[in-house]
Amino acid sequence: MDKKYKFSMVNKFAILFISCTLLSLTSCKEEEKVDEGLPLPVVSLKEKNASKGFEYIGSIEGVETVEIRPQVDGILEEIYVDEGDFVEKGQPLFKVNSQPYMEDYKNAMANVALERAKVEKAKSDLDRLQPLIDNEVISEVRKKSVEADYQVALSSLERAQAQAANMRINLNFTTIKAPVSGFMGRIPKSPGNVVKQTDEKPLTILSKVDDIYVYFSMSESDYLYYERAKNDTLYNKMNNKVKLVLADGSVYEHTGKVDANSGQIDRNTGSITLRARFQNPDTLLRSGNTGKILMEEIYPKAILVPQSATTFIQDKKFVFVLDENNIAQRKEIITEGRSGDNYIVSSKSLSPDDRIVLSGLDKLANGIKVKPIERGRLLSQVQE
Repeated sequence: MDKKYKFSMVNKFAILFISCTLLSLTSCKEEEKVDEGLPLPVVSLKEKNASKGFEYIGSIEGVETVEIRPQVDGILEEIYVDEGDFVEKGQPLFKVNSQPYMEDYKNAMANVALERAKVEKAKSDLDRLQPLIDNEVISEVRKKSVEADYQVALSSLERAQAQAANMRINLNFTTIKAPVSGFMGRIPKSPGNVVKQTDEKPLTILSKVDDIYVYFSMSESDYLYYERAKNDTLYNKMNNKVKLVLADGSVYEHTGKVDANSGQIDRNTGSITLRARFQNPDTLLRSGNTGKILMEEIYPKAILVPQSATTFIQDKKFVFVLDENNIAQRKEIITEGRSGDNYIVSSKSLSPDDRIVLSGLDKLANGIKVKPIERGRLLSQVQE
């Protein structure tokens, strides 16, 4: 074997050795990349403003809701308005047959005229006797008798005037007018029906709805929680403004305020009724509407965790928290409610700056290394 051949073989072995070494190093680098962990989205928790909602079924009534009832008995002659009409205060609504009351009033006025004539006669008698009394032609006893007749006549006149005034009031009551401005309700009677003061049902219900009341009930325990939370200034606080969710699911554009409660717990239901007041400038809401009152409890420093970042084992909730080495550990959390698509988590469960895995939880188990993929600021329904 010549020298050139030996040298060529040595070179080939050297090249092969170097190639194997390079391949080995490349393989090691690839193995190191695999060891970085499972790439999953991760977020660092922060304290944020959030709110938790409470819903209660409510019934809507106008601030002024008046039952229109007849104050005299008679035949209903006219109905001047229609159901659902808006009427002004003092506007005529119904007309009851006034003829009997007109005759009563005329009779009362005739009686007034009669009693006034008696007064004038008694006054004339008293004036005629005064000179005779002054000249001692007649006795003082006679004078007192005439004066008494005059006072009786005056009293009879006052009584007749009072009766006439009462008849005048009854006559005016035959035209039933709107006591407040508002919207007409259902009118169950029609012209020709007899109406009485003792009727069980009113002629209609008139509602003033510039502002409306929403009445709703909450349990005794909720009420105690509400009373404590609304004055809390250290932690969470109940918002003094409430929202109204309408029957179609939309949220009413104006916020309201709880301004009164019934003052006592109903022993039969164990609940208390509260009242919230809302502005209603467009008269969208009417008496008889229903809705839901939405009360909010404000958390000024809430820790929010997306619902999608949690898993359930029986009735317990868990998240995967990363340690400083990006090792995932399953941790149970205690929730205090929901804010949008997030859980409000107790500070006993998690702390600000804890890192949790957002998705891919089915691939995780305790002790698995994760390569964090930051997702930016956590999206949530918060109140800034």
